This record gives sequence, C-alpha cells and structure tokens, in this order.
Amino acid sequence: MNSNVRQDIHSAGVPVICRSCEARHKGICGALTPEQLTQLAWHTSRHTAEPGKELIASGEAIDRYSNILSGVVTLSKLMADGRQQIVGLQFAPDFMGRPFKSQNEITAEAATEVRLCSFPRSALEKLMEGSPGLEHRLLEQSLRELDEARDWMITLGRKNASEKLASFLFMIAQHVDPELERQHGSLQFNLPLKRADIADFLGLTIETVSRQITRFRKAGIIEVENNRTILVRDLDRLRQACESSE
Repeated sequence: MNSNVRQDIHSAGVPVICRSCEARHKGICGALTPEQLTQLAWHTSRHTAEPGKELIASGEAIDRYSNILSGVVTLSKLMADGRQQIVGLQFAPDFMGRPFKSQNEITAEAATEVRLCSFPRSALEKLMEGSPGLEHRLLEQSLRELDEARDWMITLGRKNASEKLASFLFMIAQHVDPELERQHGSLQFNLPLKRADIADFLGLTIETVSRQITRFRKAGIIEVENNRTILVRDLDRLRQACESSE
C-alpha cells in the first residue's frame, strides 16, 4: 500500500473504519491507542448477518472474535436431548467471543439484523500482550455479564409472570437508551425476539406472554404496533412493574 493511501486510511491517527464505531468509544476498542487501532484495523472485516443466522456454533474452535456494531444477538445452550435454551442477549457494542478458551460452549445467533466487526483471535491476543487496558475492558464486560446473569436468576426464580415480562421490556429499553435510569416519560423500541423466544427466555408459555402484554397495554403502560414495536407510555410504571405485580 502506498503512502498516500496509507495516510488516507489512517489520517488523524485513527483508522477511518474506526472513527464512528461505537465499540471504539464504549466497547473494548476504547482501551486501544490509535497505533493499536491501526494494527487491529489491518485484520478487521465488517459484515451483516440476517435474523436467524448462526454466528457461533457450540463446540467449534474459536478462531475469530467480533464487536457487535448494531442489532441483538441471542446466546443459547444446547441440551443433551437436542433442546435449546436462550441464556442471554448481547447488544452493541458488546464483544462477542470468549478469550482464553479454545472452544465455544454456546451458540450465538442473530436475533435481528446484526452488523459485526470481526478480527482473528491471534490479532486480538497479540494486542492483549501489550495492552493491560484491553484486558481490563474484557474483564469489565465479563463481570457485567456475570452481574446481569445473577440478576436474571432472580427474575426467573422469584418473579411472577408480570414482573418477568416487565423486567424483560425494561432490559431492552435500557440497551436502547443507556440513560434510561435517569429518565421519565416514554420510549419506543422494536422487540428483538419473537413471542415464542421471549417465552423461552422467561420460562413462560407464549399464551402467558401474550396475556401479560395485553395486560400492560390495557393498563396504559405500553402500546403495541405491528406486533413487534413497543411504545412504553410510562417508564416509571414499567420500572415499578419489574418488582410489583400491581
């Protein structure tokens, strides 16, 4: 590559491909210097996955990692009898993959259209050797996911159907707007999962999920458009419904 092209790609010290990327500001790449971003950018590729596409297969060797640029990814575990259970969701700008492991233990699938920035495992591990900040970011995400998993255990184990659905809707709303905890009023988003998948994730039946959505709609907490678009009319009431069967 000649020097003019190289300067165009890496002007201002940050690769063009990285400048408007959420993962650079809020994800793991925020721990990298411009020089390290440039090094990683030589190996990255961006691609889009349609809803339902398998992104990671359980049992396959880990050779690549990805930053989620947009969309929602479901994480699921395969049981011995062939059944599959959704055990988590990932959103932009989450890091997708498990460092320091040689084999995947979960299946990752695009729940919505997903845009990914992918890079070889070897490239990231080389950067980690000289970047304690990068290891720290990865540890932070792992600990955050552990905290979320523990909170979700309470949701599944102790909350009733109404509280479970409210907690699910509020979780999606939080990822749509990270400032949600300090806000009031309304918010609109599209459900990333079909009702059957929501039921699977919450340990409920489809009928129960539908009844609770209808209940929230009649109570004026939400409105539903086209079966997948949710307008939360009252964020405070939805927040309260996460721990109150009112």
